Amino acid sequence: MKKNFLLLLSLALVFTLGNCFDFHEKELETEERLWDLYERWRSYHTVSTNLVEKHKRFNVFKANAHYVHSFNKQDKPYKLKLNKFADMTSHEFRSVYAGSKIKHHRMLRGVRGNGTFMYENVESVPPSVDWRKNGAVTDVKDQGQCGSCWAFSTVVAVEGINHIRTNNLVSLSEQELVDCDNTENQGCNGGLMDLAFDFIKKKGGITTEKNYPYTAQDGKCDYKKENSPAVTIDGHEDVPANDEDAMLKAVANQPVSVAIDAGGSDFQFYSEGVFKGDCGTELDHGSGNCGIWNNT
Repeated sequence: MKKNFLLLLSLALVFTLGNCFDFHEKELETEERLWDLYERWRSYHTVSTNLVEKHKRFNVFKANAHYVHSFNKQDKPYKLKLNKFADMTSHEFRSVYAGSKIKHHRMLRGVRGNGTFMYENVESVPPSVDWRKNGAVTDVKDQGQCGSCWAFSTVVAVEGINHIRTNNLVSLSEQELVDCDNTENQGCNGGLMDLAFDFIKKKGGITTEKNYPYTAQDGKCDYKKENSPAVTIDGHEDVPANDEDAMLKAVANQPVSVAIDAGGSDFQFYSEGVFKGDCGTELDHGSGNCGIWNNT
């Protein structure tokens, strides 16, 4: 039986419908109408650029608008919309918002882990699980222009298992990881969730977002805030690679930290539905796997 996974990404603006922008086919018919559409989009997102840059951005916006319109005419299970990234090329989007370089850090670190998988002997999983509805997931957070998705991915898993164990959902501090977990992880320049889990265990926990709020930039570690942990973990395990059944077992029992390839226009402009686009292997974005459901 085919299952679908529910991913929670830290790019809040990509997946919040209220921040998307509707347009009509007639607005693409002429250069003049496209300029009007572009100005309407700029006003909607309060975009300000100089004249030279504006013309460059218009060319990108025009190509993206045509792509979104053409894609949505197809019979696909998911839809795209023009969002605040509509005047960015795919390369720019990947560089700014999917720059965690998780594959790079994994290769440098080598294969590690204790080789155990606590859900290995689980014999069945429910037809669907949504940890958001079960109260184990906070509202979507926005990493901003900082390659800190590895920190958000780590936190969503810790928040989830803490809620499952204590029935208390506590929003935890990504900024603590960005500022303080810097021996191997690199803050806004990327990092690895495994290292962040090790950091939380070694330091005796992680503090709350309220105590150590997110700034979307690298900062100096605030040791006073760091030394006020709210949630602790005993350790972490890796889900066996290339094993969808193992992932199903894990996600059926808790939200799971995952890495994905978030490049490409479909991810950049995703709006709603079940994403079934191309899945690359250039792991560059950390997210949370927060549910499963039947493909029926």
